[in-house]
Amino acid sequence: MSRTASGIRFQIDATEGATRRLRVGLEIEGPFTSRNLILHFPRWVPGSYFLREPIQHMTEFTAKDANGQLLKASRQNVDAMRIQVPEGTTRVAIQYRLLADDLSVRANHLDLSHLHMMPPFTWFLPTQGIDSERLDQSHTIEVHAPEDWIPATQYALENNTKAKGPLTGNQGKTHVFSVPNRDELLDGIIEINPNPIQTWVVDGRTHHLKLWDSGGHPVDKGMLARFKEDMDRVVKEHHALFGVPSWDNYVTVIQLTEKARGGLEHLNSQTSMLPRQCLMPGHEDAYKDLVSLFSHEYLHQWNVKRLRPRNFLNYDLQKESHSDLLWWFEGGTSWLGDMLCVRSGAWTEEDWRKDFMRKMKRHTTRNGMEFESLTESSHDAWIHLYRGHAFSRETQISYYLEGELTMMELDMELRKRSKGLNGVCDLMALLCQRHALECNPTERLGVTHKAIRKALTSMKGGGRLGGMLDAMVNRKAAPDMEKTMAYFGLKIEAEKPPKEGEVQPAWLGLNLSVKAGRIVLGSHMSGSPVRDHLMPGDEIVAINGLRTATTGALETALKGMIGTEVTITYAHEGTLCEFKIMLPSAPNHGVKLAGKGNNRWRSYIATRQAD
Repeated sequence: MSRTASGIRFQIDATEGATRRLRVGLEIEGPFTSRNLILHFPRWVPGSYFLREPIQHMTEFTAKDANGQLLKASRQNVDAMRIQVPEGTTRVAIQYRLLADDLSVRANHLDLSHLHMMPPFTWFLPTQGIDSERLDQSHTIEVHAPEDWIPATQYALENNTKAKGPLTGNQGKTHVFSVPNRDELLDGIIEINPNPIQTWVVDGRTHHLKLWDSGGHPVDKGMLARFKEDMDRVVKEHHALFGVPSWDNYVTVIQLTEKARGGLEHLNSQTSMLPRQCLMPGHEDAYKDLVSLFSHEYLHQWNVKRLRPRNFLNYDLQKESHSDLLWWFEGGTSWLGDMLCVRSGAWTEEDWRKDFMRKMKRHTTRNGMEFESLTESSHDAWIHLYRGHAFSRETQISYYLEGELTMMELDMELRKRSKGLNGVCDLMALLCQRHALECNPTERLGVTHKAIRKALTSMKGGGRLGGMLDAMVNRKAAPDMEKTMAYFGLKIEAEKPPKEGEVQPAWLGLNLSVKAGRIVLGSHMSGSPVRDHLMPGDEIVAINGLRTATTGALETALKGMIGTEVTITYAHEGTLCEFKIMLPSAPNHGVKLAGKGNNRWRSYIATRQAD
């Protein structure tokens, strides 16, 4: 067995897919610096700000020396193991099993058809007992899997051989990869399944596409070809803004499911998970969502992976690492990722408008902007965004959605003051030039609010925008989207203004779902007139004595009831209750863009790619 620079070998065996349990190994060569070797299991995954405690899925932990003798091991705290290392020990070999049944982009998933492996969800890291500098040296990763499975990963393949697995003894193929340091070890993925890898070159850079369907459903070849063409468009548009990356080999993993959706970026790869309709003919909205998600995660190569919050330059995955800048890193990526879709031609202008309307609908039915700023939302992501509840929207905001709208507002101001010369996309490119890893930075690595402010005010048109930026990210108020879109010659209006003489239903202001013939309240919209009467989980039984078992029946019962006292019968914790209330008409929020736009708008959505 050859030794890598670090003397650390990371192993997995995926040949027992029916059990949903992954065999995991970790071999650490001496020298050891103390009689106790401490290993910590990471508690969060880069790009997902939530402590998930993956150690809970571990069982059957053993540690042995080079002679196969068991070493004494015990749990320490919530996330660590302590191994006693006798004097003279030259190697410690650790093995355990890991449940891998979480079908998400943030965790491990193993079955008979594939393995999706996330390193922070898989391996302990030595934190005491060896020289800490060894973690930043090169490591070896061994993946043993069924013979017909083909791996897709950003890690460099060294060799593969048909053999029995060192952890299970099961026949298969062992793939050996090298990884240059701790950062790349933790911020990569491996997707291995029987499907072939599709590889092609865009602007001299190699792209790899790996597909997996959770139910084994075949992918439509025509839709796949269309997606690859749109990937090329999106990639070239990114390159037109940031330049062609100096780093090569980008891996896109697409996981197709029944309902699940999500995306997670890595240093040179992404996993995007969507309902399989996205690659079925006739599902245009789902397909455009796929293109958008790909663009969002691709943009994260720059904005998050290279351009990082300064305190994320070296990830500490054992504890919460707060940043006040997620409005920039996620909200900004959402805004620019979709803008690059339309600029590239992968989206039409109408696609962008439809998506804008969907976002404005979400924005206008929440009132958290009155209670939480973008910096607060960013800092509290660990306890808010991933821990939402039925009342979250009343006092909390999404740094994705509100950050995106605020970035558009800031972009408008910068374009107006620079007479169209600069936009926030140029600000992001400038920050990469000054502060990003692998982008030949001219200033200190990593960004802070102060660094973003300094770059903004250094741009033509941005000289007096520093104070506005401060106010935007610290205010507790909604961004002015009417003013923003008016600059582009566009007006925001209601989606469906009421027609004269048309009978409208009274408005409850509720997000409802139908479950087994029952209309159940999920959450309240902003300004709901029944906010203090009906609670999440309550069932709306009848309106004025008329049974309401469907949303259609509810709407019918509420028609013509605007300004009229209505009796609402509902079930709360198994008891029937009722109350009387005067109901208003639905608010006509401005959510839809009207008008063709002016020259500024046409310039805004125009491609930057060379002819």
